[in-house]
Amino acid sequence: MANNSSAQPNISKYFANDPPSCFDSLTAADEDGRSQRAVAEAYLSYDYLANSSMDQQAQTNIPDSVRDLWEPPKTVPGIPPTSLTMPGVSVATDLTDPVQDAVGLLVDATEAQQRKLLLPDNVTQDERGLRELIENGCFRSAVNLTARLLTIKQQGFGHAGHPVKHSPNSLQLWFTRLALLVKLGQYEIARVEAEPFGALNNPDVFYEFYHPDMHADRKGSMAPFSFRLLLAELPVYLGAPRVALNRLTDLLAVVNQIRSYFERTAGTAPHAKEAHEFWTTRETRILHSIVNCALAVKDFGLVEQLMDRLVGAGSIPQKRILLSAWGRMRLQCGDMLGAEKKFAEARRLKEEKSSEAPDLIDRGLLAVAQNDFQSAFELFQKASAAAPTNTMLYNNMGVCLLYSGKLKEAIKLYEGAIQRNTKSCLNESLLVNLSTLYELESNHAKEKKINLLKLVNRHRADLTVGLDVCLKLQTTV
Repeated sequence: MANNSSAQPNISKYFANDPPSCFDSLTAADEDGRSQRAVAEAYLSYDYLANSSMDQQAQTNIPDSVRDLWEPPKTVPGIPPTSLTMPGVSVATDLTDPVQDAVGLLVDATEAQQRKLLLPDNVTQDERGLRELIENGCFRSAVNLTARLLTIKQQGFGHAGHPVKHSPNSLQLWFTRLALLVKLGQYEIARVEAEPFGALNNPDVFYEFYHPDMHADRKGSMAPFSFRLLLAELPVYLGAPRVALNRLTDLLAVVNQIRSYFERTAGTAPHAKEAHEFWTTRETRILHSIVNCALAVKDFGLVEQLMDRLVGAGSIPQKRILLSAWGRMRLQCGDMLGAEKKFAEARRLKEEKSSEAPDLIDRGLLAVAQNDFQSAFELFQKASAAAPTNTMLYNNMGVCLLYSGKLKEAIKLYEGAIQRNTKSCLNESLLVNLSTLYELESNHAKEKKINLLKLVNRHRADLTVGLDVCLKLQTTV
């Protein structure tokens, strides 16, 4: 279950996939009953690359000394440090395109050639080319380009365990690569390649480790803040949310210390007020992650405590989003009265010209929890009219039809949505649900799913869920 529509703070510039709907965890479950997308679902979601870019660009009056502030580990002059950061690409070959491979296997080579994706050779071999691949949804090609660029920096395949000089550019490349691997569900590769970085506390990822002339006498962390956040959250994707919770708590302690320092010096030190706001935003981001981890380990007391803190500190639009998310969390816990209360609080904060969609979605989710699928369908239908770009609402409506015993109508709704808005509706969640409905409908589901595969081949860049899950197609010979 996740936020819908405007309930997602900081809409992604690069990773523009719709957030999963609340129903995905109900309808896209595997044989163990676990949601196939559960690990990627979050109430307070975050896009690493997009937000890293925003972090760098926002508040341009913030000096590097504030942005990079992080205490390096203690070292003794003249004695080499015992711990250095020695990463390397862990796979010798490029990531392949599973969609094209599947089309070649299940359809034919001619159809496979209809796949038009940007490849690393089609863009400039630098950060600009990497950005172009990401913006076009060619995430696998982007991963492959990072391997090339890191190889140039002596950090490619076979270089793990060898000392190397780091730079802001090389660490940004690593952050981008790991964020892409997580996006693509390549968690094991991400785990192996993230391991040498630890918590980014080794001396060689700080400016002070190098000669002052190398970086114009800058001090602090070379690594972007989003990289620290990604490394702290990575255990969630590996099935260890308690480890992530501990790492995030450690990260929060440092950020809280920095924010408190600027709070104390506000009015006396230059940029202190802006710096306090800047680090408060970073602290809030960590709190969002801690809430998601607390939900994963079912520490609902911590969830309530942190949500109360976040709502208290937010602006009016933020409060409305957070209260809505809080209500959905309570729904997941089975607390319908508590959820209704939070939804009502969110509704009271609606501004005059703001969209009706969030309130309609909240009411629809409440109706689902009460097994009133017809009312839920009507509410989601109204929300879709108010927010036509939110394609996840088609997903919600289709599931309501299914639970109302209207299988064929649900299929027709999904197929119509894809026909009208092919690119945005060919998202992983809708594909999973439509494939499931095809299997429920008849024994001729495979042909229909292969037709979906052809559409994906022609109109979608990289999928972030495997075809065995997304289209329920087996692509091994």
